[in-house]
Amino acid sequence: MLVIASVARQKAAMNDPVVRPNSLDLLVVGAGPAGLMAAEIVSAQGYRVAVVDRMPSPGRKFLMAGLGGLNITHSEPLAAFIERYGNARPFLEPAIRRFPPAAVREWAMELGEETFVGSSGRVFPRSLKASPLLRAWLRRLGSLGVTFLPNVKWDGCTYGNVHKLRTSTGRLDEVSPRATILALGGGSWGRLGSDGSWLETLETLGIGCAAFRPSNCGFGMAWSDSFRQRFAGTPLKRLRLRFAQWESQGELVVTQAGLEGGALYALSGPIRDQAALTGSASVTLDLLPDRDEAALTQRLAKQPTQQSLSNRLRKATSLPPVAINLLREVRGSDLPREPAALAALIKNLPLRLSGPIGLERAISTAGGVRWEEIDPSFMLRRLPGVFVAGEMIDWEAPTGGYLLQACMATGAAAGEGALQYLARSPENPQHAP
Repeated sequence: MLVIASVARQKAAMNDPVVRPNSLDLLVVGAGPAGLMAAEIVSAQGYRVAVVDRMPSPGRKFLMAGLGGLNITHSEPLAAFIERYGNARPFLEPAIRRFPPAAVREWAMELGEETFVGSSGRVFPRSLKASPLLRAWLRRLGSLGVTFLPNVKWDGCTYGNVHKLRTSTGRLDEVSPRATILALGGGSWGRLGSDGSWLETLETLGIGCAAFRPSNCGFGMAWSDSFRQRFAGTPLKRLRLRFAQWESQGELVVTQAGLEGGALYALSGPIRDQAALTGSASVTLDLLPDRDEAALTQRLAKQPTQQSLSNRLRKATSLPPVAINLLREVRGSDLPREPAALAALIKNLPLRLSGPIGLERAISTAGGVRWEEIDPSFMLRRLPGVFVAGEMIDWEAPTGGYLLQACMATGAAAGEGALQYLARSPENPQHAP
């Protein structure tokens, strides 16, 4: 989808990294998946497109996501898929229906990356890597004439679509593209480019934004020193987590500060909001979700009473040491010895979580540009000709392909909106040669 077409062009961009005013149909700010998808949509129609990014190379967070196998979308039915976006569903649904999971898989196939559905329903490229897909995407963008300008930071804009771009040398230039798409990312993983510093800039222009909050994140637990020293970094596998009316299954990992992992990420939004209100949130763990409580009681009852409680638990339940010691961490050394009470504790272990463990460790963030500031074409109502896409908008979703899907779908939607805007602009389109 984009990047510099030749070494000579690359050198020129580094020496003078700002496109000359009035030579550009679309400026895309941000070289993540949302920005790259928007650039592809618009450049495919012959318009001149440039992408600027403050990092030295594109798609850094995309590449980071690929370290875990690059989960690009999910295979569940579309109606259930869309429900994963919670309060943002009414706003995201049109974009996702126009660019659904099937379209993401087709797009990857066109780039030479066949996809497959994993056992959890998640969709991955056959290579399980991000780099081959990104390289193919950038080659396509180069063939469409897209110019990529690295090491350029967006420093805001004025009414009338005049944008301030600061180069790595500190020089401040202004460009006046016919349209602009901002895809500046959320508030986590600042070292990869999305530090959320743009939020205050937009607020000074009167654009309403919600403060960033960590999402898909870990939460604090007050471990004893002995438990922390022995089990930090140890996974708790195949468990069920419940909070209020929500539940999830998966894994957790004990950390120095608390707990992380997929089962917790899936419920991080409501847990975070509760902790913000009251200072903590009470969740319940089922350490053996595949075992019926009555059957577990019977197995515990069959163990010889003269054995230690640890041996009875190990033989009757096959719980690993981290789980058995978590029971003791929560209840103290005086665990119930009566089989029914012990089984009930294993199936309903209460945990009190403190707040989330910082934006810097969050996989994603909630917060950003409020939906009421954006029209159905993803254009900012207060800044005609300026569109937004991706994680800089106020939405959140669990891991499992939903994050990348929404970034690409909103990028496509913003690109389509920009095409409509360019088509009705009084100036004739400046098509690439």
